Amino acid sequence: PSQQLSQLLSVWRWKRRVDVSLYPAAGFHFRTFCSTTTSNTDPIEIHKKKLFLWFSHLPQEEKQFGGYFSPETMHVDPLILERKPEDRAGLLNSSLQSEATSNPSITVEQLFDPTDTCYENRGLNVLLYGAVGTGKSTVVRKLVLDWCSGSTLTHFKLMVPFSCEDLSQLSKVASLRDLVGRKYFHLRKHPMLSGEGNQAKNVLFIFNGMEKMNLDFRIGSTELCSDPNEALPPGVVLVNLLRKYLLPEASILVTTRLSALDRIPQKYVSRYAQICGFSDPDRQRAYFSSRLLQQSGELPHNQEVHALIELLYLNLQEKSQLAAACFLPSYCWLTCATLHFLHLTDANSHIRTLTGIYTNFLRLNFGGEVLGTGIGTNVPIQEHQSSLMLYVVRTVGKVAFDGVIYKRTSFSEKELEQWIGGKTKTDEELRQLAMFRTDVLDFFLARSVESGQNLPEVASEHDQRRYVFAVPAMQEYLAALYVVLGENKSALEKFTNQVSEAIGQASEDVSALFNILSKFIPLRIFAVFNLLKLFPKIYEKISSYNKGSIARTMASELFRTEDSYNEDVLDQVEQSLLGVHGPQPKQYSEGRPFELYPIFMGGLLHYENRVLLQQLGCSIQSSTVAQITQALRKYLVRELSKPQPPDELMDLLVLLYEFQNPRLTAEVLASIRSIPLTSIRMTSLKCFILSSVLSCAPASYRLEKLDLSSCLLTNDMVQILRPAFKHTRNLNLQFNSLGPESCVILRDLLLDPESSIKSLLLCDNALLDSGACTLLEALPQNESLTHLSLMHTGIGDQAALELAERLQKHGGLQELNVAYNNIGDNAALALVDTCKEHPSIHTVHLYLNPLSDVGKQALYVRGVPKGHSGSGRRVKVLASVTEGTDISEDWHPILRVIRENASSWDREHLKQQLQVFLRDLEWGRQQQRNIWKRLHFRRVEKGVRQTLEMLEKDSLPPSTGHSK
Repeated sequence: PSQQLSQLLSVWRWKRRVDVSLYPAAGFHFRTFCSTTTSNTDPIEIHKKKLFLWFSHLPQEEKQFGGYFSPETMHVDPLILERKPEDRAGLLNSSLQSEATSNPSITVEQLFDPTDTCYENRGLNVLLYGAVGTGKSTVVRKLVLDWCSGSTLTHFKLMVPFSCEDLSQLSKVASLRDLVGRKYFHLRKHPMLSGEGNQAKNVLFIFNGMEKMNLDFRIGSTELCSDPNEALPPGVVLVNLLRKYLLPEASILVTTRLSALDRIPQKYVSRYAQICGFSDPDRQRAYFSSRLLQQSGELPHNQEVHALIELLYLNLQEKSQLAAACFLPSYCWLTCATLHFLHLTDANSHIRTLTGIYTNFLRLNFGGEVLGTGIGTNVPIQEHQSSLMLYVVRTVGKVAFDGVIYKRTSFSEKELEQWIGGKTKTDEELRQLAMFRTDVLDFFLARSVESGQNLPEVASEHDQRRYVFAVPAMQEYLAALYVVLGENKSALEKFTNQVSEAIGQASEDVSALFNILSKFIPLRIFAVFNLLKLFPKIYEKISSYNKGSIARTMASELFRTEDSYNEDVLDQVEQSLLGVHGPQPKQYSEGRPFELYPIFMGGLLHYENRVLLQQLGCSIQSSTVAQITQALRKYLVRELSKPQPPDELMDLLVLLYEFQNPRLTAEVLASIRSIPLTSIRMTSLKCFILSSVLSCAPASYRLEKLDLSSCLLTNDMVQILRPAFKHTRNLNLQFNSLGPESCVILRDLLLDPESSIKSLLLCDNALLDSGACTLLEALPQNESLTHLSLMHTGIGDQAALELAERLQKHGGLQELNVAYNNIGDNAALALVDTCKEHPSIHTVHLYLNPLSDVGKQALYVRGVPKGHSGSGRRVKVLASVTEGTDISEDWHPILRVIRENASSWDREHLKQQLQVFLRDLEWGRQQQRNIWKRLHFRRVEKGVRQTLEMLEKDSLPPSTGHSK
């Protein structure tokens, strides 16, 4: 407690430092609370100070956004519409969005303006209602903070907020003043609550979440009380306040869900107001901007976030399915949290997972929520409650699961009735179902937005209204939760489980019974009775088989052949939020892939997610996790024995990251020797995931090859990837966006004694002389490097001479590629002279450099060391398709490299170099007397001319990102 108090005080002190920037218009400063003796003793000022402190403390889920955020700067007012009493029941349909745009929005402050029907000396009772996720609690939080700052409802001298969830848990009777004093000790004797005179007219009570209390306004059930000091059950106190029998001058704001509207009789409500969320893209954009821009910090991130918000806004303006989902502020929160996860993850981020974001999202909206029978019983509501989240899994989760199994994303009303309504139910179950449909169903399922794409459903059903999950990933999350919780058990499993539990509960009695009966009953008959003891073992075997089938499903769904050409799951999640701009990605499978489904199953087994789900009433046992994990390792290792495309491997890395099980990850990595991620669009998050997964392997673990060519890597990403590079022997970083800054990280990597990189390919990165010279500083002390490619990295004579000098102190290099740079004759000759005397270098690539004919001849001649016969070691120098008067043995690989990379290289420069090759070939052919060699020259010349023609006609294949 002392630690929590100190944290709260530090937050409050921080608030004092920034109060001017937080409240530029209100002129509210904390020093008014503590600058004078009066303010220290005034209970109202103490109350404001403490309320501000309490209501500024944000939920744990806000840590998804990194640092501390102020509710004032993040808040965007949702649409609030005043309703007539006769209209309140007809607002439960989806036409609300279109209606909302035509009616003016009002503020909570306007709801307390005097009305024509209000009586003198009688406060207003305002009922603010809305579906789950529309922002009722957020509005209350902002209202309290604004009152504390003096910017709203200033005619109320005292505001007393209550949580109905807390009140519903109180078992003892208490008076109104006791309830206030228990929560706000400094108000325990305040005269405004004494009931004398009309002092209570300056008081506003707030009761948030009234649906959690079973209010009964019948006189026979709830006695009348006008004394604030009389001890009564909390529900009775609240009923008398609403009746205006107790403190009639006080005003009251009650928030509740749709299904509980009629729990307060109409005659006790002065005004109805419906909170409708964000009705237009501009309101949604304001929310995204207030959230995302605060966390971007430095300028480069700020620019990236601005671009994200623009893409998001374009998607919302197109009236996409996301725009329909973001009608609820809760889904705006989920969108922000997901975008923050996808784009603002860096090496300093604490571990966050996509499964964790969705679990936190559900805890934020359904934590403590229960599904009671509601009205018409005298039993306390807590005694017949069940977890609302578990009910969601068993109903909406079943819809989601069947949709994943049969590759369907939209559902008709009839299908939803069948799955969620189910068979004939008792009256209590029907009441629960009615509450669920009213309050929760629209939270998960939204009317399908016609987007011009052909739905895979049958044409005869097309005229029906169809519903989809508000966010596509939510379908896969709930389907995964449905499976992991074991809700898809067979009839045999359910029966065996019931028998096993019954025998387990009566095990001692059964044993005693057997001991008695064995004295009177023949052994052969007793043996039949003894079979009952086998039921727990039978159930355990069936249960174990079920866990194995879950693991098998995870592995098979992750490596589906028909889904192997889809983009990786993180790109799919991003596209669902930002839309697809430009050509649509080609889909090879018939329906939409559900590749997040197995990944969510793995993430749900992580301990932290299980703790959160336990709080929601959804329990996943540790024994279940152990059985699934054991089986999953076997299936993953089996699947990885087959070659997997880059997108599938990226999905596997995401699964292992979401699972957060270092032991399982290490065992799976033991069967992986190569991770080819070529052409994957890497982001900071994907780099973070790759490094996190490989960090689970033991220090001795080595990947033979890590291919990150054409992955759009930047300098910042290389920093994140450094831990992964330490586990790699052959590192391919070709065709990325690396610069001189990256060379500092790579130099330190080559100098690291724990690193054992043998091959480093850096082709097509703008390293320049400065970057290359920095990288080469590692050569004298490095003992592992054997192959180095600096082709087309913008280096010139300075780097070539530096390389020549450094190579004299490095004895392990075997092949050096500095082709297609700006290296002239003198630097090239110096480099070859060094390589000629080097103990291990056998090949140097120098083609496509600005070398003269004389220089190329000299390079070829110098490739043979002085004083060596033809049998001596020779350094192969590849400077052209010819070697003196002969054809180079490597002419074909040189042309292949040019063809494969021509689309990303300078066409004019390549044409000039090919013309030089043709002159070299013509000169060499003229020197030849042998007819067969002359024909060979002609053949090579033909290949060069074909490549030149393809360049001129722009008919070369797209770059594959490969080089020699």
